[in-house]
Amino acid sequence: MDCDVVVIGGGIVGLSTAYALSRRAPGTRVVVLEKETGPARHQTGRNSGVIHSGIYYRPGSLKARYAVRGAAEMVDFCAKHDVPHEVTGKLIVATGRSELPRLHALVQRGRENGIPVRELGPAQIAEYEPEVTGIAAIHVGTTGIADYRQVAARLADASGAEIVYGAEVDLISRRATGVAVRTASGLVVRARALVNCAGLHCDRVARLAGDDPGMRIMPFRGEYHELVRPELVRGLVYPVPDPEFPFLGVHLTRGVDGSVHVGPNAVPALAREGYGWGTVRLRDLAGQAGWPGVWRVAGRHWRYGAGEIHRSLSRRAFTEAVRRLLPAVTPDDLRPIASGVRAQAVLRDGTLVDDFLIREAPRTVHVLNAPSPAATASLPIGREIARRALSALEA
Repeated sequence: MDCDVVVIGGGIVGLSTAYALSRRAPGTRVVVLEKETGPARHQTGRNSGVIHSGIYYRPGSLKARYAVRGAAEMVDFCAKHDVPHEVTGKLIVATGRSELPRLHALVQRGRENGIPVRELGPAQIAEYEPEVTGIAAIHVGTTGIADYRQVAARLADASGAEIVYGAEVDLISRRATGVAVRTASGLVVRARALVNCAGLHCDRVARLAGDDPGMRIMPFRGEYHELVRPELVRGLVYPVPDPEFPFLGVHLTRGVDGSVHVGPNAVPALAREGYGWGTVRLRDLAGQAGWPGVWRVAGRHWRYGAGEIHRSLSRRAFTEAVRRLLPAVTPDDLRPIASGVRAQAVLRDGTLVDDFLIREAPRTVHVLNAPSPAATASLPIGREIARRALSALEA
């Protein structure tokens, strides 16, 4: 199978890249290789379904630029392609005085990013969410929700790419004239350029291509519950995040189907696709143990991690975390549902990479960190990756 660009990974970023290639350079032959039997089976299809506004992200960062632009584009895409979505707005709620400086910093950051923000007192919080308590909050009107599995399916259909499912890559051979990719089934795809959008396995794919990614994926499992009494929450409610960590904390999100998801907490997963404590992959654990950055993360943040694990193992502890925002909730109100796993890039020095990380090599583009808000920002991210892939073709 010959093509111009081969994309490894059929999540929303890989499919957005294929979609962007078809629009930026019509006639470009694209093949997408996805190891699962359908698109969006991992990070894309297992998140909370939020269209993020971009308020959290440092002005000028790729996250900020792509999220603000991507949120508006995602709403337009969903409307055009009949994907369930809604612009709901959301509350970010401070429950203690120590959180107020961080909340005020978010107000300033939102304004620098061009995002409309309204500051609220306790009485105004109750107007939006009668069951939520806090001493102050901000309302972000551009936040929304969408069904990202359906978004990925529409991107696949609209891209015009040849998408091959059940195609796990096990060998990459790169030459001056092109790239050859072999799958476990024996299929060989020859291309002029390669794009690595393999998510949880992106560092392994980079090494298969002969490149040192300078990072490793450390998987964190996000465990969700469903609220048995969804009438307690009208929309989206978030705590004030801790800037030391690339996680937003336990929050409440009403989905497009009317259900309310609670979570996620973030615990180290025992496998790259470790969606439960019972899934253990020795190869994955050995890979993490051999990377010095993972040990540095553990040494710096073990207290935070211990708290997350405690909430994972104790429904009562998880409930107490939720009760900070929603006092009416009880352990019986929370029903466990499917978890997700976040592909978190960790550098050798233990830095948890916070922004998008895209690196280039001859005839190759590696997407090595695409955290939240990757789904929100997938359309502009796809265009940027496509631009780099086409530059590789021209070179």
